[in-house]
Amino acid sequence: MSTNYILDVSEGLITLVIYDITEDDVRLRVARFLRAKGLTRIQKSAFIGSLTVSARKDVENGVSKLIYGKKANVQIYPLTPASYSQRVVLGVELRYDDQDRLIA
Repeated sequence: MSTNYILDVSEGLITLVIYDITEDDVRLRVARFLRAKGLTRIQKSAFIGSLTVSARKDVENGVSKLIYGKKANVQIYPLTPASYSQRVVLGVELRYDDQDRLIA
């Protein structure tokens, strides 16, 4: 099953951010930060969006500051439109509102 998240790649490369963060407050701050940078939550610990090189560097620096000294692992992947279009999505699509609540 394929799910289409609409991404405008005219401004930059697709950027996937995934994370494991043990502390709830840090995890919430990171999620809010990523949303504020224009990324869309696609799973509990995954955000995606189109970012310029400069914006992606801002995300790297901002997240780095938020998790400094914390038990956290954040990974940032630049994706080409070709690689993104070849992804496989299994199961049901989960949608989140602007408060990061799961929409039934």
